[in-house]
Amino acid sequence: MIAEDSVLLREGLTRLLEEDGCTVTAAVGDGESLLRAVARIQPQVCVVDVRLPPTFTDEGIRAALVLRRQWPDIAVLVLSQYVEERYAVDLIAGQARGVGYLLKDRVSDVADFREALHRIAAGGTVLDPEVVTQLLLRSRRRDPLASLTRRESEVLALMAQGRSNTAIAAALMVTERAVEKHVTGIFTKFDLAPAEDDHRRVLAVLRFLDSAAGGVGGAGARGERPARPAGARASAGRGDV
Repeated sequence: MIAEDSVLLREGLTRLLEEDGCTVTAAVGDGESLLRAVARIQPQVCVVDVRLPPTFTDEGIRAALVLRRQWPDIAVLVLSQYVEERYAVDLIAGQARGVGYLLKDRVSDVADFREALHRIAAGGTVLDPEVVTQLLLRSRRRDPLASLTRRESEVLALMAQGRSNTAIAAALMVTERAVEKHVTGIFTKFDLAPAEDDHRRVLAVLRFLDSAAGGVGGAGARGERPARPAGARASAGRGDV
């Protein structure tokens, strides 16, 4: 299901997803229509623009948060024109499964967008690399993560994009064993007691997201756009959107 006020983008997303084998159950132009459609159909995934009518401020993200509370099994991918850290933190807080936050520029990279959508549909988490960069920079300024080394920060940023140790090793051109060492170092510095690794990975990512959230004010911050890093790659099954 798609919620996007721009008719051109809404139709483009619909065509892209249908060509990829997805069934688009509804395509609407505002948050209220989205919630009504979800209550009636309950799709597997919702793609939601942050800014929707009537005020074009935060109607989309507020609708996405309602979806997360009322239908936690429905995956949500939020699209934004700018890096708005508060929205990313609000979206992921409490439950980091089946959720994503991407900049609209990422939609133009069809392969990255498709793979992000399928990862979220499979229960994964996807954060735009630029969002991760802004959150890391903000958290560094507030110092709670200052104990991490540069390499540990890089590993954590890639963890926040949902990458496995194997994918992180390939991205950083190091061995998987080296990545495991850095991940263990992050767990130790965050004082995360031994537990299931997947659980500790989520807690580690949420730790720096929560730290970043402490420095975000009431209005969404619009960060400067850094050079675009390569998008995360993954694959998962098709479904209803």
